[in-house]
Amino acid sequence: MPALDRLLQKSAMTAEEIGRLRKAYEVTLRGIGVEDRDDPLAERIAKEIVEAGQAGLTDPAEISSLVVERLRM
Repeated sequence: MPALDRLLQKSAMTAEEIGRLRKAYEVTLRGIGVEDRDDPLAERIAKEIVEAGQAGLTDPAEISSLVVERLRM
């Protein structure tokens, strides 16, 4: 099971919110070239994506950009 799905299993988010986070997750992984969904980096990205969603961000592109910036720090 992908890292994002594991993190969202017990989430109170709506299906629409989860869909946006999934899109952000896939865009981010493709953008930085992570193919292995079991890679520890994929887990870190999933956590960052969920945190961004919980902070109120809704645009998948914006979430992805924020996560990529956080990873560069």
